[in-house]
Amino acid sequence: MTSLRLVFFHLTCLFLGIMAQTAARVSSSFYPDRGFLSVKTGDNLTLTCFYEADVAARLYWYKQPLGQKLQLITTMFKFDKNGTFYGEFNNNPRFTLDTGDGKNHLKISDLRISDTATYNCMSSFLNTLEISESIAVSVTGSASVHQSASGIIQPGGSVTLNCTVHTGTCDGEHSVYWFKYSQESHPGLIHTHGGRNDQCERKDNTQTHTCVYNLPMKSLNLSHAGTYYCAVASCGHILFGDGTKVDLQGKKLH
Repeated sequence: MTSLRLVFFHLTCLFLGIMAQTAARVSSSFYPDRGFLSVKTGDNLTLTCFYEADVAARLYWYKQPLGQKLQLITTMFKFDKNGTFYGEFNNNPRFTLDTGDGKNHLKISDLRISDTATYNCMSSFLNTLEISESIAVSVTGSASVHQSASGIIQPGGSVTLNCTVHTGTCDGEHSVYWFKYSQESHPGLIHTHGGRNDQCERKDNTQTHTCVYNLPMKSLNLSHAGTYYCAVASCGHILFGDGTKVDLQGKKLH
């Protein structure tokens, strides 16, 4: 168990060195103290915002993804309960308002990774603009990594290691890395499929991608012995496979 922990420690250190910019996207500094929600892709979410009916004249919802400018989602006058949506949110059925009786709630359905952001509810009266609510929303996907076993390998033979990646509903590209670990050396990066999604298939009527990556190995000798890990960087998250062990002493890969 201790040896396995050391493996993942070394792998994580390597990966963080390679993916420093990606990892920064999920830094805890992103989330303000006033409110934080962690939700799953496909869920529905209601962001609540209340106001004093006899004070607020105009109400706003803004979205601010990490490192980006504010994006106006909607405005509403207290005498017009429907509200007006702007830009990519206009005519988008996933975004609706629940208004009336001093409330201006923003409802988001079928959540996606791209919905991760800080949402600000603001109200204005005369020349005063106030933030009524500021809520950080983190949407996590259902990505997973699976490594398949292979057959019995003899010295001088060949094998192709497989890595199957289910990206969930992640909207962005992902990068795939292969690491090798053996008793003789620390984990090392041996191959990458960086930023390539051309080996992926999308399931019908869903956003889910299933991708298969291969690592062909020929003319095997004792230097190839070890455990090979497939790692995936997707939407700010790092996932590792369970590893495939290459044994050249007539044992199965597992």
